[in-house]
Amino acid sequence: MAINKIYPTATDALAGLLRDGMTIMAGGFGLCGIPSVLIEAVRASGVKNLTCISNNAGVDDAGLGILLQTRQVRKMISSYVGENATFAKQYLAGELEIEFNPQGTLAERIRAGGAGIPAFFTRTGVGTAVAEGKETREFDGQTYVMERGLKADLALIHAWKADPEGNLLYRKTARNFNPMMATAAAVTVVEVEDLVPPGSFDPDHIITPGIFVKRIVKLDHVEKRIEQRTVRQRAA
Repeated sequence: MAINKIYPTATDALAGLLRDGMTIMAGGFGLCGIPSVLIEAVRASGVKNLTCISNNAGVDDAGLGILLQTRQVRKMISSYVGENATFAKQYLAGELEIEFNPQGTLAERIRAGGAGIPAFFTRTGVGTAVAEGKETREFDGQTYVMERGLKADLALIHAWKADPEGNLLYRKTARNFNPMMATAAAVTVVEVEDLVPPGSFDPDHIITPGIFVKRIVKLDHVEKRIEQRTVRQRAA
């Protein structure tokens, strides 16, 4: 018996999954590959006291930034938050908790969580504020700091193509944190640009196997914003 993973709207795809105080992973890098439609549905639901795991906190009016505007986020576990004035204001006022991670460490913490690895050791951050309060150990004459794997109640990800079974392909830079997060949550919901028939993918080309994906919503329109537009003068 086939299981229907396709939902008509983002609100339907998140029905019964959201609750106050939960931990949500959100894919993307800057504004590239972010699950913006699913994030909008989270905002509309009104859930609060969220812990959000994401490389960055979006910008003031896009991505996770819109959840900060409505004060639905209690804690961010991130690598970079420099493009979000709302984040800075809430953090400096003591209204938002932050757990900073070096970017590679954050990626590995998520990968480890998805692989069932509770902790690992890395040299990144040794001797800095990143290592404060964490276990350190010597390996081959070098000091390493222990980092815990990350898991979430819910992963929200954005993919380029999906088939009805939830097998996913990502496009270029949008293949950033999305594949790792898809494996590291109790439930993974994906918004997809293009839904294709079963059997369309060469199995060797599938990046995220459908076994990790519980629900899919097909996007009618995809807005791909440019976070920082820079141009140069054309040569004469």
